[in-house]
Amino acid sequence: MTTQLPAESAATDRSKPVPINMRVDFRKRDLIDVAAAISGSDRTSFILDAACKKAEQVILDQRLFVLANQEFDAFEQALESNPLRSNECLRQLLERPPRWS
Repeated sequence: MTTQLPAESAATDRSKPVPINMRVDFRKRDLIDVAAAISGSDRTSFILDAACKKAEQVILDQRLFVLANQEFDAFEQALESNPLRSNECLRQLLERPPRWS
């Protein structure tokens, strides 16, 4: 029989909610509460949604590059003229789901 330490079991159960704690001043809390109420949400859901959207934006800013049509055509030509042979790392990267999925 194998016994897991508390840290090991917590690391393996990623579906279980974990706490996030923060302190804010009254003005910020009230501002968030008003916005949450207007959007029909509670404070926790509102904050979590906003934080996740910002996290996705930061990650995509480092990984998503938007090009104009002419620039994309030049990029596509460069890829076609220099095809990758067997690149296992690239294949795994392209098959990996987004971190926020």
